[in-house]
Amino acid sequence: MTNNNEQQPHYKCLDEETLFVVSQTFKALSDPTRIRILNLLCSGEHSVNNIAETLDLSQSTISHQLRFLKNLRLVKFRREGTTLYYTKDDDHIMNLLQQAIEHAAH
Repeated sequence: MTNNNEQQPHYKCLDEETLFVVSQTFKALSDPTRIRILNLLCSGEHSVNNIAETLDLSQSTISHQLRFLKNLRLVKFRREGTTLYYTKDDDHIMNLLQQAIEHAAH
């Protein structure tokens, strides 16, 4: 039983677009490779080559996963010559990821 002075959270029905974006976000965070990439990008900007070397994965694997993350606007890139440099693009999701990592460490 709740105290009458406490406010109950107001239920908000979710529209289809919001449901889709939320489910895609959790899909992005459900893949170990994408988690590793996002965790690395929390430390700053990295080139595709650097990400591949650091995570010991092929460039094609990294590029495929970065494309998925970019389409969800979780990462962004800049081009310098022929090199692409990626950074995080959504602090909300990075905070969620860091909280999940901290939770797993308990």
